[in-house]
Amino acid sequence: MKHSLLLLSMLAFFSFFTAEVAAQDWPQWRGPASNNHAATNAQAPLRWDITSSSDLAWKTQIPGRGHSTPCVVQDSIYLTTADTDAGTQSVLKLDRISGRLVDQWVIHRGTLPAQIHPHNSHASPSPAFADNRLFVAFHTDDAIWVTALTREGRELWKRKVSDFAPVAFQFGYGASPIVEDDLVIVAAEYDGAASGLYALDAATGNQVWKVPRPANLNFASPIVTTISGKRQILLAGADMICAYEPRTGKELWRSDTSTEAICGTVVWDEHHIMVSGGNPKAGVWCIGNDGSGAPLWEHPVRCYEQSLLAIKDYVFAAADNGVVYCWRSQDGKEMWKKRLFGGGISASPMLVGNRMYIASEDGDVYVVTASPEGFNLLAENPSGDSIFATPVAIDDRMLIRTGVGPAENRQEYLIAIGKK
Repeated sequence: MKHSLLLLSMLAFFSFFTAEVAAQDWPQWRGPASNNHAATNAQAPLRWDITSSSDLAWKTQIPGRGHSTPCVVQDSIYLTTADTDAGTQSVLKLDRISGRLVDQWVIHRGTLPAQIHPHNSHASPSPAFADNRLFVAFHTDDAIWVTALTREGRELWKRKVSDFAPVAFQFGYGASPIVEDDLVIVAAEYDGAASGLYALDAATGNQVWKVPRPANLNFASPIVTTISGKRQILLAGADMICAYEPRTGKELWRSDTSTEAICGTVVWDEHHIMVSGGNPKAGVWCIGNDGSGAPLWEHPVRCYEQSLLAIKDYVFAAADNGVVYCWRSQDGKEMWKKRLFGGGISASPMLVGNRMYIASEDGDVYVVTASPEGFNLLAENPSGDSIFATPVAIDDRMLIRTGVGPAENRQEYLIAIGKK
């Protein structure tokens, strides 16, 4: 009887632990709820010193370079990287607890684009995970390719999604794949005939549908959410904001607002949809989420590479020039603004509880209260010499992909801020 009780207690403990871990997985770009909000029970540190062993759980050297955020699932962390000297694009697997580099799987070799933007990388799209499959997208061999892998790195399928050979600007690629049910959604937008939004069967890689997009260079990642009880793919760029039905790709509505080139992902709250962009027109745009596409307000603030961060009734922006804004989403009223740093930001702000974490390209992570009541800087944490990837708050740790050293010879690390 005692043994039975002990066994039941152990099973209950492990069931609880598994549920807690699963609740805090970070399966794809912008997290499980697609809004860059950490789990409600996540406990990210407020202040840290990366030279202190008490603040740094682990620090793992990353081969090559990339701007993808970590994908955290069960006991593993997955990350993409590219080595320009070796001409490879790879997936890395790290142990979630210790940070140990478990394996590296080369996906492409010798087919890197000849040119990309100096602020881009050959491994910028973040991985996505669903149903024990890992999906990674790369711009390589003048095309967008998606590969499906098992958790142990066995290749299940590899598919060319579309041609991708921009003519006007060779800036590379950055859109992350998104998994919705049994579909992998991929944006491949450029100034060519194959520009489109694609859906692949997650089990086989076969194309399920394609929505043509304008021949226009765009870098935005699609996102899937539920608005007014309806699942929708949201995507901005090419001077519009669009919603598509995930199963068929049918256009649900569009709003003729925004700008040509957008890097950020659409955000939303209960009644509003918002996005930022930077070329050729810089701005932040808000429309209603009632399907009419009616513009509500806009501000001429440049937030090009990073996404906005929305909470109930308010939206925050960390602009390219280092100024942080808070607007009321109802009417765009400015609640406050404050210069935080000298400029240069690629990572998107993320929410942990009532704190907003903002990483600059200079390697600093600022913690600001996510409140409309006024600007409140809680901490400034030097975390390396450069940060381009969005940090991820998971469990009681903050995962940061950081670079150390001069730009021409920079070494990347994935560091875990928190207790060992």
